[in-house]
Amino acid sequence: MGNQEEMLIQKISEIYGDISNLPSLSPSKEVDMLFTELVLTCIPPVSIDVSKLSNEVQDMRCKLIKLCGEAEGLMESHYSDMLACYDNPIDHFDLFPYYSNYLKLSQLEYTLLARYVPSSPPTRVAFVGSGPLPLSSIVLAARHMQEAQLHNYDLDTEANARARLLVRGDPDMAARMEFHTADILGVTHALRAYDVVFLAALVGISHDDKVRVIEHLEHHMAPGAVLVARSAHGARAFLYPVVDPAADLKGFEVLTVYHPTDEVINSVIIARKQHGGHAAGAAVMRPCKCCEMMQGFHHFGQGSIMEEITLEELPS
Repeated sequence: MGNQEEMLIQKISEIYGDISNLPSLSPSKEVDMLFTELVLTCIPPVSIDVSKLSNEVQDMRCKLIKLCGEAEGLMESHYSDMLACYDNPIDHFDLFPYYSNYLKLSQLEYTLLARYVPSSPPTRVAFVGSGPLPLSSIVLAARHMQEAQLHNYDLDTEANARARLLVRGDPDMAARMEFHTADILGVTHALRAYDVVFLAALVGISHDDKVRVIEHLEHHMAPGAVLVARSAHGARAFLYPVVDPAADLKGFEVLTVYHPTDEVINSVIIARKQHGGHAAGAAVMRPCKCCEMMQGFHHFGQGSIMEEITLEELPS
C-alpha cells in the first residue's frame, strides 16, 4: 500500500472514531462538520481497492457505511418534516443542502439510460430504497419521466408516510407516485411489470446483502428490463457499498459503468436483464470504450440532456 493510501485510511479512521463517539447522529453542527469532513476526504480520486484492504480496515469501513446510512436517514427525515410544512413541498426542495447533487445524479442516470436504452421511454419505474425524502424518484418523475408511473419501495412505514406528504401539493406527481412499505425480497410478481428498476446505494449495506437483493431482482425482473444500480469507487467506497459489475450482476448484461469525479458521490451502473435468467451465468460486459464521449445525442425524442459526458466502461 502506498503512502497516499495509508494517509487516507488513517484520516478516515480518525473521522470514524470521532463519529462513533457522537451521542447522536441527528443533524447538528458537530454531526454536519464531521460528515462534511469525511465526504471531502473521500471525494478526491485515489487509486484504492477497498476489497484488498486488511480485515481490520474492512470492518471499520462496514461500520462507517452503516453510520453514514443512519445519519443520512436522520437528515432526510429532518428535512422531509421541514418541507412538509409548505403547501407544495416540491417548490422548496432547494432548502435541502444537497439538492443540486440529486439533480446532477438523476440527470446523469437518465442520460445514461437514454444513451444505452434508447428504444422507448419507460412507463413503469421502480425505485428500491426511496426513503423519507425521495428526491431521486421525484426529480426523475418531474424532469425526465413525465409520463411514467414511479413506484417507491421502502421498509420503513414512517419514511413512506413522510414521502407521501411531499407530493400531496402536486396533483400530477401525487397521481404518478406510489409508495409501498415492503422488503423488496418479498416482492416478486410486481417486479416483472417495471421497465426500469433503480437500486439505491444503501439497500444492502453488506456485500452479501447487496448481492442477495440483486439476485432477487434478476430472478423476478422481466427479461429486457433495465437495472440502474448505484455503487461507489475508490475512496468513495468508504461512504457507500460497492457493486462489482463483473461479479455481482449475474444474469445481467452490463451496458455501462460511470464513476463521477465531482461532488456526485455514487457511481452508476446500467445493466439489462438477460433472457434466460440464471442460466445466463456471469454478467455480460460490453467491450471497453474508455472515455467515450457522448455529444448532443437525443434521448427518448426529448432532445439533449448533456452536451458532453465522459464514460468509463469496464473491459470485457
